Amino acid sequence: MNVITLVWIALPLFVGFSIYLLPKLARILALLVSLGSLAYGLWQTLAATPLTLELLDSFGVTLVSDSLSGFFVLTNALVTAAVVIYCWHSNKSAFFYTQVIILHGSVNAVFICADFISLYVALEVIGIAAFLLIAYPRTDRSIWVALRYLFVSNTAMLFYLIGAVLVYQSSHSFAYAGLQQAPAEAIALLFLGVLSKGGIFISGLWLPLTHAESETPVSAMLSGIVVKAGVFPLIRWAMIVGELEPIIEIFSAGTAILGTSCAILEKDTKRMLAWSTISQMGFVIAAPAVAGFYALTHGVAKAALFLTVGQLPSRSFQELKQQPIHTHLWIVLMVASLSISGFPLLAGFNAKASTLQQLGSSWHGTVMNVVAVGTVIAFARFIFLPFRDDLGESHSWKVPAGFWLAVTLLIGVLMIASGLHSKDYTFVNLTKSLSKIGIGWMIYYFCFKDFVFQRQLPQAPENLDHLIGTMSLTLIVLFWLALP
Repeated sequence: MNVITLVWIALPLFVGFSIYLLPKLARILALLVSLGSLAYGLWQTLAATPLTLELLDSFGVTLVSDSLSGFFVLTNALVTAAVVIYCWHSNKSAFFYTQVIILHGSVNAVFICADFISLYVALEVIGIAAFLLIAYPRTDRSIWVALRYLFVSNTAMLFYLIGAVLVYQSSHSFAYAGLQQAPAEAIALLFLGVLSKGGIFISGLWLPLTHAESETPVSAMLSGIVVKAGVFPLIRWAMIVGELEPIIEIFSAGTAILGTSCAILEKDTKRMLAWSTISQMGFVIAAPAVAGFYALTHGVAKAALFLTVGQLPSRSFQELKQQPIHTHLWIVLMVASLSISGFPLLAGFNAKASTLQQLGSSWHGTVMNVVAVGTVIAFARFIFLPFRDDLGESHSWKVPAGFWLAVTLLIGVLMIASGLHSKDYTFVNLTKSLSKIGIGWMIYYFCFKDFVFQRQLPQAPENLDHLIGTMSLTLIVLFWLALP
């Protein structure tokens, strides 16, 4: 299986650059690559033992593929396949599919990296591919948003690289295990790099504008899989070095509170989903033991939401309350929103129940339970939108030809995955879940349903100069937390 793993890692890069020779096969090749990752992810999720590859023994350059990797690879495969299907009948060029495949392959690489240098290379390739996809429309706005993303990403990775060098200086190895002997400044620098890439807490303030202003399929990939390339190393590190868990718990809670609060108050649909992504990353890193399954359920649901929101007549919640949307679109929004809210019969319920059960009655668990109610409030704004079948001639309704197949794939996964985790359907879990949903809907109905936010959330902290400033503040906090 070692050879299969190496071929699987190299294949997306080879196919991606080969598309220029076979531009007419771009869509087919992109879909085949994602299906190959789907097969590999399923195999690794069910594998009894992890697979370890030592590439450079003296430097600790290592690849590790296990069930945790399998869940993240599955997420990447499903979201990429859905995006390719969504774009199937569009006029996307071979260049677009090349970047999609390269992004897909580099994200997969992150999920099996077990050393700091391999991770650095993979994250840098992700940054370049994501930059090119964000700038794909070639408008002044898209180019500026892409350059802003690239600058923030490269700055974060510069801090990360310095931290990786400090780890090697202390342990003479780039392996993750070197964190056990690493000085506080190395831990702080490494954490800053991945926190920024993963959209965690104030280091993720670049995320709302980037995800909201990108094209619909690109937004789905950014929120569905790309940010998880930043949080995955945190999960690995927490499982290897237990002393890092308190730091991750603090950022998990802070991220969940920040993202949910802003999602509830946001007036723009795509920005609301972006803020929700920040919040959900807090849940992903909250319980490393079940992080893979939570990442899968979130990535699939969020991709379906972004693809659907892209078909709505407006991005303003206030305008959507005044004009009904088509029933079929509302059904997709409702199902995906219910999954993220933790409603039974959908995989989001299983993921949230498992995560909160792992946290127990600790302070962290209490905070995340409160945030779970906030998540319900935020997504009630989609669930309670008006809808109807016959919108009349004044409401033109047309979606891309591949839209329905893409969202059917994603929603189907949410339903099937829930059925495969029947052990979560206990009386206690069902009672807690339905209680939080009921409380959230009541708060929404009585406090937020008819409330009109007169002003948009302040976006000054999202300015480029402020983003670099928040990195400095985060670094100070990280050093203070890592010093003990």
